[in-house]
Amino acid sequence: MFSLGKLCVNLHNFAFMVKIGNVEWDGFPLFLAPMEDITDPPFRSLCKKFGADMVYTEFISSEGLIRDADKSVCKLNLSDEERPVGIQIFGNNIESMKQAARLAEQANPDLIDINFGCPVKKVASKGAGAGLLNDLPKMIAMTDAVVKATRLPVTVKTRLGWNQKNKNIVEIAERLQDVGIKLITIHGRTRDQLYKGEADWTLIGEVKNNPRMIIPVIGNGDVDSPQKAMKMKNMFGVDGIMIGRAAIGNPWIFTAIKKYLLNNELLPDVDIVERIKTCKLHFIQSVEWKGERRGVFEMRKHYSGYFKGIPDFKKHKMKILSLEKPEEILKLFDDLLEATEV
Repeated sequence: MFSLGKLCVNLHNFAFMVKIGNVEWDGFPLFLAPMEDITDPPFRSLCKKFGADMVYTEFISSEGLIRDADKSVCKLNLSDEERPVGIQIFGNNIESMKQAARLAEQANPDLIDINFGCPVKKVASKGAGAGLLNDLPKMIAMTDAVVKATRLPVTVKTRLGWNQKNKNIVEIAERLQDVGIKLITIHGRTRDQLYKGEADWTLIGEVKNNPRMIIPVIGNGDVDSPQKAMKMKNMFGVDGIMIGRAAIGNPWIFTAIKKYLLNNELLPDVDIVERIKTCKLHFIQSVEWKGERRGVFEMRKHYSGYFKGIPDFKKHKMKILSLEKPEEILKLFDDLLEATEV
């Protein structure tokens, strides 16, 4: 068992550098994927503390931004401790995306990211997110417009293609690079796959090893351990890795991967006390940021990760999911700490 707060990783031991605009990383960067109702400021800050090199906001609707919708505008809140941080926007209207990029720029992020990867029906069916994989000319025109609308670097997150018959990411990546994006992140599934099955990194590797590609290529999909991160890095030559679901309730995954990439050392599991204390801190910050009702509800997505390793986990999880008042949940954390520290 160990406390990650005591671990310092020297990235200069890595052999190469990734650069986007004014942001650069020595070594092999690890990115926190943008996830709705997950990558809010409290969680982004935690992941940065434990080794994430780049974090992103939850994806923000371009229409919501230009209409000054509270939920969208609230997502523009950034803190210096998160940097470098990107604002991710999505939409199906080119003019709205241009305006949204300009509004996002005013929040002073380090870059603007375009979401061409969200596969959920309510987004893709409206021609946004991964829905643009069905309309390559519009995807390229939209990206070109956003690049020209902002002084910030523009990056893209997307997928292999719309379905198994249309896995055209090699062409997509070339054309996006041609209109000026500075980095591309590729999730190794098609839109039709959603999050089912295994991510296929083969085409991600083809994009990275395409002689025409000069921008950094970040791989994403199913990396949930240091060993898998090392495998994907070595097999496909990507410039970095983006971690999504494996980071939920597990911000320490970034430290564990970095340590393994540095010297092939596997860190022991995070001790139970550290897990509970970090979860408690995250919970407090979530309630402060979102208010009691939403803060309590959205933290529920993290508990399986945080409580991993706690004996009789199921009964604790069922209890915490039944509680709605912050003071009751905080008491449960304290009771768990008292029981584990005895």
